[in-house]
Amino acid sequence: MSCAPRVLRQLLTSGTHPVPGVFNAAVGLLAEEAGFPAVYVSGAGTANGVAGYPDIGLLSLEEVVRHARYTAEAVSVPVIADADTGFGEALNVRRTVREFEAAGIAGLHLEDQENPKRCGHLEGKRLVPLAEMERKVAAAVDARRDADFVIIARTDAAAIEGAEGALLRARRYVAAGADVVFPEGLTSREEFALFAREIPVPLLANMTEFGRTPYLSVQEFADLGYRLVLFPMTAFRVAMGAVRETLRHLRETGTQRELLERMQTRRELYDLVRYADYAKLDEKIAGYGGRDGGV
Repeated sequence: MSCAPRVLRQLLTSGTHPVPGVFNAAVGLLAEEAGFPAVYVSGAGTANGVAGYPDIGLLSLEEVVRHARYTAEAVSVPVIADADTGFGEALNVRRTVREFEAAGIAGLHLEDQENPKRCGHLEGKRLVPLAEMERKVAAAVDARRDADFVIIARTDAAAIEGAEGALLRARRYVAAGADVVFPEGLTSREEFALFAREIPVPLLANMTEFGRTPYLSVQEFADLGYRLVLFPMTAFRVAMGAVRETLRHLRETGTQRELLERMQTRRELYDLVRYADYAKLDEKIAGYGGRDGGV
């Protein structure tokens, strides 16, 4: 059984940690190389970056788990996954947890929106009844085989029911067994502070761009008492801006010569994906065949 869930739980008791969103395994390796203690596979990053879909729950459980598994197998730090609304009702949530757990994920979050879900910083969200989300959280907790696997309950209620409504839901999700609460779409430092005062389990903050939440630093979240701070699409958005400019330059000039200094080199890429290790493994396997004559 993977030790990643246990490591993630240790992070939840040892300060405040930034967690970047990674939209593929190579970016996950870069995040680990940069020293981040955990990474996050976001639903938006997967839908937008892998399939070119909007983040409205169009990908299947199998597609999302497969993508998350690539990252979990590549890195040695814990991976947190976005499980959207759990891919169905409470019974579906059981399978969702089992599939992510089997893929080597350290923890996941479930949200209390109806399908089709929306980005947490857009208008038009609809919530499932409180009792339904309680059942989903309880099913997730009951389904995990590893007691350290982290169940994160996300509530989008602040934009619909106000901060007090979101707090009521968060308390009930904690009572249902959630290990961490993720209040989404908060609009002020004061709202974040309210959750920190009132919710007795570790808190996760979502520091996305161009949304409802003001730009607070990791240190500011630490001062409030939050344990994890997601930057779910930061790398994706910067990368997409760079790719757009690269393609424009290539179309206009017909050469990449002026772009070479901006690039990750071939050597840097090979080092990142451990090309030499795989070459040695290939030689070792071929050597076994050579010694016994093969078949």
